[in-house]
Amino acid sequence: MSVSPVKRQKMESVLDQLKHHTTVVADTGDFNAIDEYKPLDATTNPSLILAAAQMPAYQELVDDAVAYGKKLGGSEEEQIKNASDKLFVLFGAEILKRIPGRVSTEVDARLSFDKEGMIQRARRLIDLYKEAGISKERILIKLTSTWEGIQAGKVLEAEHGIHCNMTLLFSFAQAVACAEAGVTLISPFVGRILDWYVANGEKKSYEPSEDPGVKSVTKIYNYYKKFGYKTIVMGASFRNTGEIKALTGCDYLTISPKLLAELSKEYVKLTPTLSVKEAQACELEKIHLDEKAFRWHHNEDQMAVEKLSDGIRKFAADAIKLERMLKVNVLSTATSQ
Repeated sequence: MSVSPVKRQKMESVLDQLKHHTTVVADTGDFNAIDEYKPLDATTNPSLILAAAQMPAYQELVDDAVAYGKKLGGSEEEQIKNASDKLFVLFGAEILKRIPGRVSTEVDARLSFDKEGMIQRARRLIDLYKEAGISKERILIKLTSTWEGIQAGKVLEAEHGIHCNMTLLFSFAQAVACAEAGVTLISPFVGRILDWYVANGEKKSYEPSEDPGVKSVTKIYNYYKKFGYKTIVMGASFRNTGEIKALTGCDYLTISPKLLAELSKEYVKLTPTLSVKEAQACELEKIHLDEKAFRWHHNEDQMAVEKLSDGIRKFAADAIKLERMLKVNVLSTATSQ
């Protein structure tokens, strides 16, 4: 339904309406997009940082990260690893100048099955932020929602006061385990769930309310609210604005600049679809998952198993590409000296 120009002047955009019901987060490493859409929080991942780091506008940050890696010394591998960590923190620090809330910074996906490795790397990132004068209260450390990642999150939250954002979350089992671990926030991946069903099923398009990713996040939201879990639900990885609108009322939604732009140009009335009151009336039953039960229930969800492993591989591949890019910069500065 089109809206007349006169009515449109009086009406808020869908994006502005969404902000009344849901905390809007920018899913980007591009500072210009953050300045334009003014989200509360921002999220990054290896793929987003890789894309941003290749833009000429951010070459200075890459140079600073390389200089930091070289200053710490050690083997070439150690220099690149330190430069990579520093680059993530430099992007995070710049983003924090532009938002009032928190930025999410991801631990290397290659540590997805290494609980102690994830804890160590998370603490290292928090130390780098501290060196930059930024409190850990403004950081969410992103960890893969494997069993090991969830247990790393539990330790970081309880023993170190480090807030965690559990990413690559596709199954209800992952969501239950995260809630039981007491992590700050989860990022269920709406669009990637849809991708799997479109690729593997007969149906090639879905109405937003029937979208498998939307239904997954709705169930998780309802479960968390019914049983009083404090963990924040942040829908992520959207393919279209219909998915976003169908999750109005969710705690947080992290949205790409492209979809933020579309929402800012749309003028229709937005009605919340998720609410605590309705969640508390739902018929879900509480369950407990130890490691064996978690692995079994997660394994029963073919989509989640395939998308989790695929997501880990893709983030790891982009981390490797980022390191190769930094290596070129390390070598070029070494030869120019």
